[in-house]
Amino acid sequence: MSEPEIHTPTERGLLPEDEDPSIGLVLEAEAAQAKLEADSVEPEQELLTVNMGPHHPATHGVLRLVVSLQGETVLEVKPVLGYLHTGIEKSCEDKSYWKVIPFVERMDYLSYFFNMEAYCGAVERLLGIEIPPRAKYLRVLHMELNRIHSHLVWLGTSALDLGAISMFWYCFRERDRVLDLFEMSSGQRMHTRYFQVGGVFEDIPVGFAERLTAFCDEMPSRIDQYEALLDRNEIFLHRTKNVGIVSKERLLELGVTGPLLRAAGEPWDLRKVTDYLAYKDFEFSIPVGTVGDGYDRYRVRLQEMRESVKIVQQALEGMPEGPYLHDDRKYVLPPRDELSTSMESLIHHFKLVTEGFRVPPGELYYSVESPRGELGCFVVADGSSKPARVHFRDPSFVNLQSFRDMSVGGYIADMIQNLAMLDPILGGVDR
Repeated sequence: MSEPEIHTPTERGLLPEDEDPSIGLVLEAEAAQAKLEADSVEPEQELLTVNMGPHHPATHGVLRLVVSLQGETVLEVKPVLGYLHTGIEKSCEDKSYWKVIPFVERMDYLSYFFNMEAYCGAVERLLGIEIPPRAKYLRVLHMELNRIHSHLVWLGTSALDLGAISMFWYCFRERDRVLDLFEMSSGQRMHTRYFQVGGVFEDIPVGFAERLTAFCDEMPSRIDQYEALLDRNEIFLHRTKNVGIVSKERLLELGVTGPLLRAAGEPWDLRKVTDYLAYKDFEFSIPVGTVGDGYDRYRVRLQEMRESVKIVQQALEGMPEGPYLHDDRKYVLPPRDELSTSMESLIHHFKLVTEGFRVPPGELYYSVESPRGELGCFVVADGSSKPARVHFRDPSFVNLQSFRDMSVGGYIADMIQNLAMLDPILGGVDR
């Protein structure tokens, strides 16, 4: 057997016998002092990570934000998505083209007319059909009313986040009138399924034009009221001016579109730069900002409502006569009034609803200017009655990238305002 290894006191980490034992007490005192100093770090040097959401009224949906704070200053913010995931895009692959429409309009649930237009427009181009002029005007009319509706919800909830509760009631007063008009034309206040491949579901009913005219005559004065309430509110001005500034160049790098980009000074609007529906027939301006802060975002959206009122008035006054549906019955549902008098129409209706129509193989991307920016739909057809792929470019998802640039370096209270001015809809983010 080998002899056991002998460890000297020094090798075991003990003090030699001939060394002063008081040295150990000094080392212990120094270690205790270092621990005490580490435990008493000043608050401004200490980082705190907090969760904002996913269930928080100021997140405007089921959004989770992981925020790193140094005192009241935001050092990092990371959005965490997926809490509202619905699988709508994947579900579209299992539905006929006709039945996809109710699915897609529920993604951005404040912009349902725009969702329908993006999808129906893509399918119509794959089929090679052009909708009648009256259908184009009816679509524009309802989309611009929807833009006003969406901005009213944004303004009311954003002002509520900053403590201006009266704005919420005023904005929802006008929003209710817009929903009344949707109910007149489609039978539903939200998720109307008014657009269909080849045109619109029905023509506007008797009395609709008169009620719409009264709304358009009154709405500019209502917007003046909103301005009077907020532009003279010192708290609102202090919370929005020079807060959350992001440069135009940075927004372009991130692919941000819509009011956020226009508020930074870039006049990019698909209604002007592309030719879709009948927007070339209308006169309207593109509001832009100069600073790109929260106040500019507020002013741009407010002015956009004024311009939308102008478009709606022009669409109503210049509404073309003629059909509101394409005449190719292979793809278009017959009018409801024919179902009780024509056996051919009844059979055709049954065939389209149950089996659907077939789309030639191909793929296409079609985009529109929604209240939050570029909303695009990419459809892949394989020749069957169901789309092989439906994918949306939702502006809320893309614009959410800019939230970090708005918030890092500012106060956590300003982060609430930045998120409100971002105007995200989580149904579009988590589709």
